[in-house]
Amino acid sequence: MQEWSKSYLQKASHIPDKPTPMSSCQMLRLLPLFKHVFELLPTLFNHQHLLENRVLETGAMWKCLSKYVCIFLLLTLSGIFFLFRNISILEWKLDLCIWELCSNHSEAPTPLDHNQSCNHLSQGQERTPEEALEEHYLLESIAWPEPPPQPTYIPLEQTSDPAHSHFAVLPAVGGREWHVGDQLESLVLMKDFQGHPKRYGGDFLLARLHSPELGAGVAGQVLDHQNGTYSAMFLLLWEGSVQVEVTLVHPSEAVAVLRNLSEERPNRVLYKSLFKCGLLSETTMCNLCLPTNQEPLCNYTDPHTGEPWYCYKPKQLLSCDTRINHFKAGYQKDLITDKEALLFQSGVNLKTCIRAKGSAGVTVLPKKTDKPKVESSHAKPAPVRTTPSGYYFQGSWQSLGDVVMRQFNDPTAITQCLKGKVVYMYGDSTVRQYYEFLTNFLPELKDFNLRSPVRAGPFMAVDIPHNILLKYRSHGPPITWTPLSISQLRYVANELDGLAGGSDTVVVISVWAHFCTFPVQVYIRRLRHIRRAVVRLLNRAPGTVVVVRSANLRAQSLEETLIVSDWFSVQLDKVIKGMFRGLNIKLVDAWEMTLAHHLPHNIHPHPPIIKNMINTILSHICPVKN
Repeated sequence: MQEWSKSYLQKASHIPDKPTPMSSCQMLRLLPLFKHVFELLPTLFNHQHLLENRVLETGAMWKCLSKYVCIFLLLTLSGIFFLFRNISILEWKLDLCIWELCSNHSEAPTPLDHNQSCNHLSQGQERTPEEALEEHYLLESIAWPEPPPQPTYIPLEQTSDPAHSHFAVLPAVGGREWHVGDQLESLVLMKDFQGHPKRYGGDFLLARLHSPELGAGVAGQVLDHQNGTYSAMFLLLWEGSVQVEVTLVHPSEAVAVLRNLSEERPNRVLYKSLFKCGLLSETTMCNLCLPTNQEPLCNYTDPHTGEPWYCYKPKQLLSCDTRINHFKAGYQKDLITDKEALLFQSGVNLKTCIRAKGSAGVTVLPKKTDKPKVESSHAKPAPVRTTPSGYYFQGSWQSLGDVVMRQFNDPTAITQCLKGKVVYMYGDSTVRQYYEFLTNFLPELKDFNLRSPVRAGPFMAVDIPHNILLKYRSHGPPITWTPLSISQLRYVANELDGLAGGSDTVVVISVWAHFCTFPVQVYIRRLRHIRRAVVRLLNRAPGTVVVVRSANLRAQSLEETLIVSDWFSVQLDKVIKGMFRGLNIKLVDAWEMTLAHHLPHNIHPHPPIIKNMINTILSHICPVKN
């Protein structure tokens, strides 16, 4: 009772104690009322004039009516006098109402300390010693080689040039044939624009082995020897003619620019929120980290996970709890210099193929059953044994993991697999693609109109005859979509904690695409909270099928690269795979599934790739029975 009284007194201390003389601002608020009253006066006098004319015609009627006109005018003047007499009281009550509605300080999110820095980017819920050690090893696993210190800016002519670089397929030991199960190695030699060999590593390369006529492909593993040479390793998984393909995504000098952007410009995407109460409204900037030396901040840190989010506090009479939506407001401009932009030229040094010196292909023979071990392509054993998660053959993904792939080529097969199940999809638009695929492919799965934003959701579809429920919800900020109500800003970890789970429940998670601009520690923190929730879900309902989708490759232009380069994505891909390794979850390796396929890279993979991802998920939900 004492705390309530103290809170009430503190709130009341901000309210005027008594009516005060009317200010010019108060007078302005009453102008519409005065205007309306004075507009009525001519009408009243006009009526009186008409009555006076009637008097000339009928004196008796004027004697009857004139006293009512006088009474009406007297009441009108009395009302105006009363209004002016009590205007201060009315204004005081109006201020009290607005203060209660728009400045409810007792329930508003706590404004941040004006001097707070951005150290909270790596904070959140308290980490256990094991989690802190895990983060250390994760950061070590994605550490990228840096170019040697340079006294001045490196001219373009001395940077990696794919046109002058080349790769060569190393021969098999003793000149023997290649067989299924062997490991193929290609040596990549990087040179600059002047044709001089590079003396240091750090270039971002991709490698793929494929057979176009067989619809086959597999991702290769690239090893950086940090001396300007690289090894591209491939596991030979099918018979026939195979071709090696090596692509330079970014030269090491461009990677240095991207690293600097990640560390110093994490706010490259601009977010805003609208604050509104009655007729008052204002839009302010929001983000995970905002400079606090300019304006006070509103703190929207999630109380359950500790995930931070902040907005500048509105300058008008609007409190932090009047925020109504969240949306992307664009991108920062002039992120790099003109000289640095030369490092990101499409067709020159941005996602450009490197030519082969000699033949880029070999012929693979059937697997030797009498050979006890796998031979490498050179005399000494290969330093690393590449282990892809799967490969394409005849256009279909063949998993090398713990699942036998099934092909769900007709709606009936998918419907029977999902019969009696509830499927929850959480994350960005790359998992929303699964929702869209299923609702378009299954005729009896009807989308239920929730009147949600087209891109953001939430969405729900039902198949009543087969008792199937499909739901999609986007993850919480940061998320770069059209205006989304704050009531729909849900963190995946909190949503998972609200599920009962069970053998009839499937959960699919894809959270990565909107974290490319932030330091990797931010992503690790988000995944840590999601992983904790997954562990809790599996503890209370072990039969729940949980599927985690990794990051994928995308198209790259100068503008896209500075915000969402594949170099950012490859780090997130390694982190998500590392953090969920060892848990009872199923992985959709979207990185390898987009790298191994012949179709162009896209943030939203093309339908044939999505169909293979759906087949992978359904093969886990409805595995082949022994």
